[in-house]
Amino acid sequence: MAKMDETLKMLKDLTDAKGIPGNEREVRDVMSKYISPYADELSVDGLGSLIAKKGNQGPKVMIAGHLDEVGFMVTRIDDKGFLRFQTVGGWWSQVMLAQRVTIVTAKGDVTGVIGSKPPHILPPEARKKPVDIKDMFIDIGASSREEAEEWGVKPGDMVVPYFEFTVMNNEKMLLAKAWDNRIGCAIAIDVLKKLKEENHPNTVYGVGTIQEEVGLRGARTSAQAIQPDIAFGVDVGIAGDTPGISEKESTSKMGAGPQIILYDASMVSHKGLREFVTNVADELNIPYQFDALPGGGTDSGAIHTTHRGVPSLSITIATRYIHSHAAMLHRDDYENAVKLIAEVIKRLDQETVEKITFD
Repeated sequence: MAKMDETLKMLKDLTDAKGIPGNEREVRDVMSKYISPYADELSVDGLGSLIAKKGNQGPKVMIAGHLDEVGFMVTRIDDKGFLRFQTVGGWWSQVMLAQRVTIVTAKGDVTGVIGSKPPHILPPEARKKPVDIKDMFIDIGASSREEAEEWGVKPGDMVVPYFEFTVMNNEKMLLAKAWDNRIGCAIAIDVLKKLKEENHPNTVYGVGTIQEEVGLRGARTSAQAIQPDIAFGVDVGIAGDTPGISEKESTSKMGAGPQIILYDASMVSHKGLREFVTNVADELNIPYQFDALPGGGTDSGAIHTTHRGVPSLSITIATRYIHSHAAMLHRDDYENAVKLIAEVIKRLDQETVEKITFD
């Protein structure tokens, strides 16, 4: 395996941490550890989003990545010790079966596997159809409800995909669970780190929001607490560079720079801010690519309508296989996103923010 430098160690700690919507504490603790050296103060809003503040003057700039990952919740334990579950966040049934999961209980972690009726006993026409999520269960090897309960399993426990952070043969390619959206948390941390010694007249907030995958909830409460003047939602985007995807569906490629999101179901990006950001990128030769998504959204979707309205832009990292056990992204895109956002913030001040907002 490739030698783990400081950045890879942070990315591993962030992605290996377990945290579905409503259970973000472990991830919040990891992000707090890494962002605290670069912040003047840390706080947590009433729902659980982490707010790291640096500076105390000028325009307020918010960089939001979300702490939560898609996962499952135990809803009941049947008589034979199998767990019935609810998806938390969006899952496609085809990526779930036979996958290993971790049930996080008050007594410690329990290993399980997602199962269904075996194809061997299904009629031929049923074998051709994907199994419905409602027909799946989690097998923890328990023989009864009592045994599962003895091991600490309870309804409401979170269930997280099991996957270890992996550097691929091409060391720029990184494979992990929960890139959606620990990469956004990492970007927020590293932007604050990059700005630590820089002189600029802004107050910068690196935020780890909660419950993005179930409705952008923490973005709303943290933005309400901060009342930012400018906001960046940093998240994963769709990589369109795998077999079978047409140019019409997506032109985004891993390694071709951060994605500037023009439009998604939650927001039309702010024209003034978008142009300011792309001008900075052009000036410094930082690569970027445009993307527009008819569905989906990011934290920017909630942030831009809080308070009195906030000029916002989503900057995303082209990622393969999101909302599955293992997603892949390119380290250069991550580093270019950090560089771009830091350089943009260095060029902001009260006058520039007003120009962006009201021009």
